[in-house]
Amino acid sequence: MRTELFTSARMRALEAREIASGAVSGDRLMERAGAGVVAAVLARWPDLDRAGARALVLAGPGNNGGDGYVIARLLAERGWAVTLRALGNPDRLSGDAATMRARWTGQVLALQDSLDGAPDLPDLPDLPDLPDLPDLIVDALFGTGLSRPFTGYPELQSAVAACAASETGPRVVAVDLPSGLSADTGWAPGSAAAPGMAAHLTVTFHAPKLGHYIAQGPEACGALAVVDIGLPEAPGAPEAPRLAMLAPGLQKRSGHKFSHGHALVLGGPPAQGGAARLAARAALRTGAGLVTIACPEAALPENAARLDAVMLRGLGDDEPAALAALLDDPRISALCLGPGLGVDRASALLQVALGAGRAMVLDADALTALAQAPQLAARLTPQVVLTPHGGEFARLVPDLPQALTTGQLSRVEAAAQASARLGAVLLLKGPDTVIAAPSGEVVVAAAVYEDAAPWLATAGAGDVLTGITAGLLARGFAPFAAAETAALLHAAAARAFGPGLIAEDLPEMLPKVLAAL
Repeated sequence: MRTELFTSARMRALEAREIASGAVSGDRLMERAGAGVVAAVLARWPDLDRAGARALVLAGPGNNGGDGYVIARLLAERGWAVTLRALGNPDRLSGDAATMRARWTGQVLALQDSLDGAPDLPDLPDLPDLPDLPDLIVDALFGTGLSRPFTGYPELQSAVAACAASETGPRVVAVDLPSGLSADTGWAPGSAAAPGMAAHLTVTFHAPKLGHYIAQGPEACGALAVVDIGLPEAPGAPEAPRLAMLAPGLQKRSGHKFSHGHALVLGGPPAQGGAARLAARAALRTGAGLVTIACPEAALPENAARLDAVMLRGLGDDEPAALAALLDDPRISALCLGPGLGVDRASALLQVALGAGRAMVLDADALTALAQAPQLAARLTPQVVLTPHGGEFARLVPDLPQALTTGQLSRVEAAAQASARLGAVLLLKGPDTVIAAPSGEVVVAAAVYEDAAPWLATAGAGDVLTGITAGLLARGFAPFAAAETAALLHAAAARAFGPGLIAEDLPEMLPKVLAAL
């Protein structure tokens, strides 16, 4: 069961439909949203639940600001001392936000850019020494509806971001999104620069938004809480991206080794075989019945000294012909090409591999070879999984990264377009890994928030991911499912090991992860 990630347009459409039907009123939704934020704040920081606690609420000119007025009122009713600063003229609010403004009986101060000397939000250099800091800052300036850069308040943005980075200053909660963050791209609208605001906790409503999980979203949001505001489940949208979740069903069924597939990993020359060995061991640990490394004859002694259960085959002088001969064996069910292979060798071997009709995963040098040879890329099929990092992605589809850096496309949109264009499953690596199929199906396998796995930033970790994918393909997983599951297993193995992880540790953690399923 995957969790759907909503776009801002889909969320607005759902709310508008329910309000138009008479099932709920806009002001009632706003009251529920504000109450949900207060409940989430007190659940996360129970020490704040006391009379005399101090809050600074920053309220914007739209519905996000309306939520802010609700939060201010509810905190005041609990005995908090609340300062509310409004962006724009609060008397010009309209709709439900105006209703919430009217229900707030406290003072409304103007939001100002220069905060020097302001007792409720001092500059960062004075932060540790001032006793009159608020206990809580509520960012209710802009939510999912912001489609332009949030500019004009640099001191405010830097001060709030500084508080969010501090463990000893005020706690910062963002309503729906940290102001300036796009709900659809995870970047500041108009650019791929990090958004100016940040939070310790972000509270969103009904469903997580795409921007919470990709690009700068997780870093800016801090922790994420999703609050139920009484909206019904929206009908599933086939094109909607979903958050991938690791499911059971990975254990082996009964049978002999060939029942679980045979993965063939193409290995590099002497002194360059480590990447292929990492991939091969990961494929074996993932459950492939057999794994063979096929490598240059000169590399056989080196690989034999390091491997036992992984089998070895020499490719001889005519490597493409040798690979073709190996692929005459129908029991080889998946191929892995790229790690440590060398670009020239990858190009020659791809000529054979792409004509063999096997499921395969291509990484590293194989991706570079594809980028350099459009005639090879034209032979890709949905049986192929591509696993590029950002640089390889830019070589494969040179026009799309520019749209990413300007914020015109999200990583989800860019991956989906690239997959459709290339005709293969694409796994775009990163903490916010995106897997896209040519059919349009997209999932986000995000190692963020409580699932963060920062230890994966280590040499060779990508080769292990490639090997896990190859092992799943060998076992008969469909390419999209293999890529999705591999990304999740990869991150789970890193979390299971923890600090100090090196790539060699990842395959050894897979039994523990699989047993837990």
